Amino acid sequence: MKLVIQIPCYNEESSLPVTLQALPEKIEGIDEIEVLIINDGSTDRTVETAMKYGVKHFVNMPHNCGLAKAFVAGINEALAMGADIIVNTDADNQYCADDIEKLVKPILDGDADIIIGSRPVSKIEHFSLLKKLLQKLGSLVMRIISSTDVQDAPSGFRAFSRNAAIQLNVFDNYTYTLDTIIQARAKGLELKCVPINVNPDLRKSKLVKNIFDYVRRSMFTMIRMFIIYRPFRFFAILAGLFLAGGFLVGLRFLWFFIFESGAGHIQSLILSAILIITGVQIAVIAVVAELLSINRKLLEDIQRRLKLQDLKKN
Repeated sequence: MKLVIQIPCYNEESSLPVTLQALPEKIEGIDEIEVLIINDGSTDRTVETAMKYGVKHFVNMPHNCGLAKAFVAGINEALAMGADIIVNTDADNQYCADDIEKLVKPILDGDADIIIGSRPVSKIEHFSLLKKLLQKLGSLVMRIISSTDVQDAPSGFRAFSRNAAIQLNVFDNYTYTLDTIIQARAKGLELKCVPINVNPDLRKSKLVKNIFDYVRRSMFTMIRMFIIYRPFRFFAILAGLFLAGGFLVGLRFLWFFIFESGAGHIQSLILSAILIITGVQIAVIAVVAELLSINRKLLEDIQRRLKLQDLKKN
């Protein structure tokens, strides 16, 4: 059983030594542990530092492509290295490396495909009160959208089985954390959360430079992924709102028409007709979107088979 620990890096020369030294050398049930550095266009001595600490495997991005693309490049390389389990952690050592064993255990036991490390958000000292509240609110929204029991949606401390890694697609260019949660449920992958510990802050987050911009991007990603993987539900809810509004406004017109001898309020009839027609059109879109979703699932199945064939050749 081979474990690959991948670490996306962008100018992590100062924090990387602490992170690498903390990584476990042995884990029960794991025969081989390899470390993979994804160098996302670093301009400092990140690669040289990693080599100094014994890292042998690297993915060098042509320039700073962002966390999402670095994550995908790492997953693909880890699969090519023959990984049975892939753990993703950050280069700033925010996650306690001793908890990697907690992440991989459910996969070793066959209980899950994706494991997310849940941080004690309310107890993290360097998180502001606003950030703590937004983290909890975001995770709540994600639980509703994804129909999972995820407790810490933004957490990047995760383990993936080989089966899960082959099936994942990341559409967002900003982060991979939300994409993969929604996909897990849609693709029938078992997702579990385990409590983890965090280390003192070594540096400020490079991903969350502005909390409100992060919230905006995250909400956009949630909505987009919900449309991609739950299209019928999304458009059916939208159609239902328009139809319900149309019928209520129509009832208002009927009330005045019957009890006031048909006097006035023709504007209610016009608005009712517009809302109902719009609702019917969105309902048709829901059916078409569901048909497209079925086609996407077939294409993803073909993609998975092609990946498996390529990995077998390598």
